[in-house]
Amino acid sequence: MKIPKSRQIYSFNEGNYDLWDEKLKKFFDHLKQPGANGKPYSGRYIRCLVGEIHRMLMYGGIYGNPKNKNSKNGNLRLLYECAPMSYLVEQAGGKATDGHQRILEIKPEKIHQRTPIFIGSPDEMDKLEKYLH
Repeated sequence: MKIPKSRQIYSFNEGNYDLWDEKLKKFFDHLKQPGANGKPYSGRYIRCLVGEIHRMLMYGGIYGNPKNKNSKNGNLRLLYECAPMSYLVEQAGGKATDGHQRILEIKPEKIHQRTPIFIGSPDEMDKLEKYLH
Protein backbone atom coordinates (compact mmCIF):
# COMPACT_ATOMS: atom_id res chain seq x y z
CA MET A 1 0.00 0.00 0.00
CA LYS A 2 1.27 3.49 -0.88
CA ILE A 3 -0.05 6.69 0.64
CA PRO A 4 -0.85 9.34 -1.99
CA LYS A 5 1.97 11.88 -2.27
CA SER A 6 -0.39 14.80 -1.71
CA ARG A 7 -4.06 15.47 -1.00
CA GLN A 8 -5.89 18.57 0.16
CA ILE A 9 -7.45 16.97 3.23
CA TYR A 10 -6.66 17.85 6.84
CA SER A 11 -7.72 16.25 10.08
CA PHE A 12 -7.15 18.44 13.15
CA ASN A 13 -9.39 19.23 16.10
CA GLU A 14 -10.18 22.81 15.10
CA GLY A 15 -11.79 23.44 18.50
CA ASN A 16 -8.27 23.78 19.94
CA TYR A 17 -7.13 26.40 17.39
CA ASP A 18 -6.87 29.18 20.01
CA LEU A 19 -4.58 26.96 22.12
CA TRP A 20 -2.02 26.29 19.35
CA ASP A 21 1.24 28.19 18.86
CA GLU A 22 1.40 30.91 16.21
CA LYS A 23 3.42 28.92 13.65
CA LEU A 24 0.85 26.14 13.63
CA LYS A 25 -2.00 28.66 13.37
CA LYS A 26 -0.35 30.17 10.28
CA PHE A 27 -0.06 26.72 8.68
CA PHE A 28 -3.69 25.98 9.46
CA ASP A 29 -4.79 29.36 8.09
CA HIS A 30 -2.89 28.49 4.89
CA LEU A 31 -4.88 25.26 4.58
CA LYS A 32 -8.14 27.18 4.67
CA GLN A 33 -7.14 29.45 1.77
CA PRO A 34 -7.83 28.45 -1.85
CA GLY A 35 -4.86 26.57 -3.31
CA ALA A 36 -3.56 26.30 -6.86
CA ASN A 37 -6.75 24.50 -7.85
CA GLY A 38 -8.88 27.35 -6.45
CA LYS A 39 -10.17 25.29 -3.52
CA PRO A 40 -9.17 25.22 0.17
CA TYR A 41 -8.29 21.99 1.95
CA SER A 42 -11.21 19.83 3.01
CA GLY A 43 -11.56 19.21 6.75
CA ARG A 44 -12.27 15.72 8.09
CA TYR A 45 -12.04 14.92 11.80
CA ILE A 46 -13.59 11.88 13.46
CA ARG A 47 -11.47 11.75 16.64
CA CYS A 48 -10.46 8.14 16.13
CA LEU A 49 -6.74 7.74 15.38
CA VAL A 50 -7.07 4.38 13.62
CA GLY A 51 -9.91 5.68 11.44
CA GLU A 52 -7.99 8.87 10.65
CA ILE A 53 -4.89 6.89 9.63
CA HIS A 54 -6.93 4.46 7.53
CA ARG A 55 -8.51 7.33 5.58
CA MET A 56 -5.14 8.98 5.14
CA LEU A 57 -3.54 5.79 3.84
CA MET A 58 -6.35 5.43 1.31
CA TYR A 59 -6.73 9.06 0.19
CA GLY A 60 -3.77 11.07 1.53
CA GLY A 61 -3.71 14.29 3.52
CA ILE A 62 -2.43 15.30 6.93
CA TYR A 63 -3.49 14.47 10.50
CA GLY A 64 -2.41 16.48 13.50
CA ASN A 65 -2.76 16.17 17.24
CA PRO A 66 -0.44 19.00 18.31
CA LYS A 67 0.63 20.20 21.71
CA ASN A 68 -1.35 23.14 23.00
CA LYS A 69 -1.55 25.44 26.00
CA ASN A 70 -3.51 22.82 27.98
CA SER A 71 -1.56 19.74 26.80
CA LYS A 72 2.12 20.70 26.62
CA ASN A 73 3.12 17.15 25.62
CA GLY A 74 0.21 16.42 23.32
CA ASN A 75 -2.62 13.97 24.01
CA LEU A 76 -1.58 10.71 22.37
CA ARG A 77 0.77 8.07 23.82
CA LEU A 78 4.09 7.58 22.07
CA LEU A 79 4.56 3.84 22.55
CA TYR A 80 1.14 2.43 21.77
CA GLU A 81 -0.56 5.08 19.63
CA CYS A 82 1.91 7.33 17.81
CA ALA A 83 4.81 4.95 17.14
CA PRO A 84 2.72 2.09 15.66
CA MET A 85 0.75 4.45 13.39
CA SER A 86 3.95 6.25 12.39
CA TYR A 87 5.55 2.96 11.44
CA LEU A 88 2.61 2.01 9.23
CA VAL A 89 2.46 5.40 7.52
CA GLU A 90 6.22 5.50 6.92
CA GLN A 91 6.12 2.00 5.42
CA ALA A 92 3.49 3.33 3.00
CA GLY A 93 5.71 6.30 2.02
CA GLY A 94 4.36 8.94 4.40
CA LYS A 95 5.98 10.90 7.22
CA ALA A 96 5.38 11.30 10.96
CA THR A 97 6.85 13.92 13.28
CA ASP A 98 6.24 15.63 16.59
CA GLY A 99 6.92 18.94 14.88
CA HIS A 100 10.68 18.74 15.46
CA GLN A 101 11.79 15.15 14.97
CA ARG A 102 10.61 11.85 13.53
CA ILE A 103 8.24 10.05 15.90
CA LEU A 104 10.20 6.82 15.49
CA GLU A 105 13.41 8.54 16.66
CA ILE A 106 11.96 9.69 20.00
CA LYS A 107 13.50 7.72 22.87
CA PRO A 108 10.73 6.88 25.36
CA GLU A 109 11.32 7.85 28.96
CA LYS A 110 8.02 6.58 30.40
CA ILE A 111 5.58 3.89 29.36
CA HIS A 112 2.64 6.30 29.07
CA GLN A 113 4.69 9.18 27.63
CA ARG A 114 2.63 11.51 25.46
CA THR A 115 3.75 13.34 22.34
CA PRO A 116 2.35 15.70 19.76
CA ILE A 117 2.02 14.11 16.32
CA PHE A 118 1.69 15.23 12.72
CA ILE A 119 1.40 12.41 10.23
CA GLY A 120 0.53 12.14 6.57
CA SER A 121 1.36 12.42 2.90
CA PRO A 122 4.96 13.46 2.22
CA ASP A 123 4.11 16.69 0.36
CA GLU A 124 1.67 17.82 3.06
CA MET A 125 4.21 17.06 5.79
CA ASP A 126 6.88 19.05 3.92
CA LYS A 127 4.53 22.06 3.85
CA LEU A 128 3.95 21.72 7.60
CA GLU A 129 7.68 21.52 8.33
CA LYS A 130 8.29 24.78 6.45
CA TYR A 131 5.79 26.55 8.73
CA LEU A 132 7.06 25.03 11.96
CA HIS A 133 10.77 25.73 11.37
